[in-house]
Amino acid sequence: MTVSYALPAPALRPYVSTYSLTVVDPGTPTVFDQVYPEWPNIRMSVGGDMAACTGPGPLVDCNPICAIGPTTHATHFSLAPGRYWSISLLPLGWARFLDLRANEFADYWEVIGEDSPFKDFVPLLECDRRHRSLPDVAARIDKHLLAMLDRPARREEVIYKAHRALLDPEVNSVSALAAQTGIGVRALERLSLSVFGFSPRLLLRRQRFLRSLAQFMLDPSLAWIDTLDSQYVDQAHFIRDFRRFMDTTPSAYAAQPHPVLWAAAKARTEIAGKPMQVLQPPSGFISEEE
Repeated sequence: MTVSYALPAPALRPYVSTYSLTVVDPGTPTVFDQVYPEWPNIRMSVGGDMAACTGPGPLVDCNPICAIGPTTHATHFSLAPGRYWSISLLPLGWARFLDLRANEFADYWEVIGEDSPFKDFVPLLECDRRHRSLPDVAARIDKHLLAMLDRPARREEVIYKAHRALLDPEVNSVSALAAQTGIGVRALERLSLSVFGFSPRLLLRRQRFLRSLAQFMLDPSLAWIDTLDSQYVDQAHFIRDFRRFMDTTPSAYAAQPHPVLWAAAKARTEIAGKPMQVLQPPSGFISEEE
């Protein structure tokens, strides 16, 4: 099994963090893993069979293309031998590409059909019909998504500021997040639900947790106490968050194999500089003030 990443075209980088290709070799067993909470993703299978479930529950087939909204629970998944693509959307991408409030699709996924709000992503299935190379497919995805940028921009300046502030480990309260964004708390609450999918308080809690989990992903030999973000009071505080976001305990998670996630963390860091989508800032955005 291999996991590879590519960056989108520069004009897309405020909206899309990465493209990834996971290849499960023919003749190998189906791979099982679970991905931490994320921003939205478009996932496609090529000659394979994928199934998923966000939060506790049975795995459900999600071929050939599905959309996963922003999540605050782990998504369990399985991949049979085949090729699997993921297009990782950032909050600015949600606002530009979709006419749908993010909280209406939070912790939820669906197979993309002709009536889906994600139907404009279906043509991406044609990008890898012949097992093309990663750069070739990435260029084809770029072409389709660049055409989708013709849609009108909505509140991009404030979304960008809110996203950058959310990534700042020094921002540890809703009032601080609102101040960094330059809007009031009530306006931030509305923006957060419509574009980011969750309340500002829950997003800050998720961000704190994922900064800690990322340390463990890059070095699973670390003790959990050595991965804790500075905002945690103690290990018990972290364990409560772990149960909330991963639906399991740290010890149970560490004891399970994570063949996709460990490979993805290293490959993603090499290409994008961060092991997780939620830790990556939107790049290339030119504010109206510049």
